[in-house]
Amino acid sequence: MSDTPQLVVHRDKKLMAEAAAARLITKIVDAQASRDSASVVLTGGRNGNGLLAALAASPARDAIDWGRLDLWWGDERYLPEGDPERNVTQAREALLDAVPLAPERVHAMPASDGPHGTDVEAAAEAYARELAGAALPENHAEVPSFDVLLLGVGPDTHVASLFPEHPGVRETERTVIGVHGSPKPPPVRVSLTLPAIRAAREVWLLAAGEDKANAVAMALAGTGEIQAPAAGARGRSRTLWLLDEPAASQLPKSLYEAH
Repeated sequence: MSDTPQLVVHRDKKLMAEAAAARLITKIVDAQASRDSASVVLTGGRNGNGLLAALAASPARDAIDWGRLDLWWGDERYLPEGDPERNVTQAREALLDAVPLAPERVHAMPASDGPHGTDVEAAAEAYARELAGAALPENHAEVPSFDVLLLGVGPDTHVASLFPEHPGVRETERTVIGVHGSPKPPPVRVSLTLPAIRAAREVWLLAAGEDKANAVAMALAGTGEIQAPAAGARGRSRTLWLLDEPAASQLPKSLYEAH
């Protein structure tokens, strides 16, 4: 487990999104060259969608073999298929509809009008089974060893739909959970847990804007993961914080390399 995070700080959120997109393209191409395919966990929110939009606009996107890429999600709002608030809907608009993905390799989390209806726990269990089915013996886990798992950091330090002091952040056994009473609407969600997040080779945490500065400082100051879930998000080989200057404004400059 990579316990020492790396920090890269960009001047503004546009540069951060473009640099993160370029970095992600390189990582996917390298993974496909070495292991034939690649797997990435997407995140929603303004920074996750900003990265996808920057990737869509990049001429280098054609270096990716989109048919050999598995896409998963870190969390999802438990709403009907096609709802504009769903992360997968926003991801399709930002990038996915513009690239030749293999449909069977786009692993969207269940929707509330799907076979599980209002039973978010059953939906979470179904996604956990899908993840387990994609895990290889060498992964030594109930989820694949994702090449990159992207996470946006909320102003309250939440990642995926794991909120401070909520039951989900304490989960140590299950890989996917149903979330009830989310402090951020909508209240019902599906989310990966910290054990699933930590199975990834690399975890990249995205934060831009002054409203994220306190959360970034808290998570990197050694605050416990129950109080600051972002502090518990770590990759097996690398943990990377991608920030803009406003989000890094409460950090000592000795902690990061500015770009």
